Amino acid sequence: MPTPRFLTLDDVAEILNVSWSQAYALVRRRELIAIQIGGRGQWRVEVDELERFIQQKYAEARAGTAPLPEEPAEVPPGPDTRDDAPVETAPAGTAPRGRRRSR
Repeated sequence: MPTPRFLTLDDVAEILNVSWSQAYALVRRRELIAIQIGGRGQWRVEVDELERFIQQKYAEARAGTAPLPEEPAEVPPGPDTRDDAPVETAPAGTAPRGRRRSR
């Protein structure tokens, strides 16, 4: 059987080891070129385009131009986030304030 020319976003996600949503975001941002087939949003990525994308990302990483993952900002502890601060608990059988209890 010949190698397929086009991949679905599920295939792309599996190859890149990312979620379908992340693969779709690459297409939406036009980082990864894809074509839409039919009217129901069936996206297809050519195998050569995926390879080009991967090589481009390697080139960016080697050149140091690839964005680094953002580190979460450290939030200094406030007065109520101390380890020794009392913890409020709701009495047994009651729902926490601000939330409705489902019946």
